[in-house]
Amino acid sequence: MYGFGPNFWLELFLILAIFGLLLFLFNTIMRKLLRVKRKKFFSYHHINHQHKIIDWTIRITFIFLLFIGFSFNITRDLSERLWFLEVHSLIFLFLIVSEIARAYMEWRYVENRNAYLFTLSQLAFIIFLLLLLLTTDFFGFG
Repeated sequence: MYGFGPNFWLELFLILAIFGLLLFLFNTIMRKLLRVKRKKFFSYHHINHQHKIIDWTIRITFIFLLFIGFSFNITRDLSERLWFLEVHSLIFLFLIVSEIARAYMEWRYVENRNAYLFTLSQLAFIIFLLLLLLTTDFFGFG
């Protein structure tokens, strides 16, 4: 069967809501355990100028890779596409590289040494949740 099922939007909303709630609870608990300040919602604070340069280099590189991967894979048959050039794979890799760079800069330059532990634990939890969702067929929703 092609297309969306009859409950697609409801299932998608439930998945996103559960994912968001689990992430919120994890972040709240870890912030209290590690005594890390809460960051502003939807803001991306750079640690220093060097971090800003590194972060933008990563972003521009991944935008470039997205265009290359899309251009390369769109010309190939669906069964011959390279998985590591697919958009979802590149975004997943971007998340990992970006957050590791942030954790490194926090480890090097932030006074509260627990900030990088919070960033790494948050990254590990997000990866765990995403892999759990993908390997369990979205807990039967898919």
